[in-house]
Amino acid sequence: MRLVFMGTPDFAVPVLEALYASGHQIGGVFTQPDKPAGRGNKLKASPVKVLAEKYGLAVFQPARIKAPEAVDQIRDLQPDCIVVVAFGQILSKEILEIPPFGCINVHASLLPAYRGAAPVHWAVMNGESKTGVTTMLMDEGLDTGAMLISKEYAIVPEATTGEVYDALAQIGAKVLINTLEGLQNGTVRPVPQPKVFSYAPLLKREHEQVDWSWDVAKIHNRIRGLNPWPGAFTLFRGEQVKIWLSELSGKPALSGQTAQNALPGSILSLAKGGLLVQTGEGIIKILELQPAGKKKMRAQDFYNGYRPKANDRFE
Repeated sequence: MRLVFMGTPDFAVPVLEALYASGHQIGGVFTQPDKPAGRGNKLKASPVKVLAEKYGLAVFQPARIKAPEAVDQIRDLQPDCIVVVAFGQILSKEILEIPPFGCINVHASLLPAYRGAAPVHWAVMNGESKTGVTTMLMDEGLDTGAMLISKEYAIVPEATTGEVYDALAQIGAKVLINTLEGLQNGTVRPVPQPKVFSYAPLLKREHEQVDWSWDVAKIHNRIRGLNPWPGAFTLFRGEQVKIWLSELSGKPALSGQTAQNALPGSILSLAKGGLLVQTGEGIIKILELQPAGKKKMRAQDFYNGYRPKANDRFE
């Protein structure tokens, strides 16, 4: 097939690698414009652009994919199919109708579950035991197109979003190649999505702050679900502290504590390299933290540096 590829972040890289190795003709790669990054605000290319240039592929970076000149560029490439993986812009009906085999999206969930911008984050934050990758034939809705191939992936209890994300990227590459082959030989046919679905909205600031009144499992899932980006945070002595790693302590809520110490967020003690913190139900062990303006540190180092007092709490 002659393809146009659209993608931007690391998640899209394995798919582009697989397409290049498979022998499909990649007429052009569309990715987001370079963005300022780092202290010097120097322009940084997307991971997809870096790989495309390595392979000598034509790269296009329209600010608006719906702009007439961008649509003309796509049409001039005469793709049989457009492959879209975390591109970051919504395609117009005009673009969707260009390729005879349609536009195929690689989505990081088992559709119709977790449609939307952050499916991996929300699957981990919600404590799901499985997720997966689905290829679908795109339409004008938000991840509402007919499904092509799905592949499950088991989420182990301590996995972070970053770990699941990396695994799904590799799975997505294989599923996409199988999808293209199936479309070509007629063995894969679109199946409409069920009417019942769930949604994975874009993460906002309020999703990132730990609510210590939650039970221990929900807090643990929130922490690992926001690792490595953007990071769960709490406040300690009025300053932001990000929490990167935690584990379930296996201990119930302590009895015999003072009312003040028993409040959710209370730092109870340092035990086996972790801070034991009271939650709304149960105790969580915090393993790695990062105070504002500082590097990540072990709980032991945080404890030694800040010397939490009896009335100190995470808030």
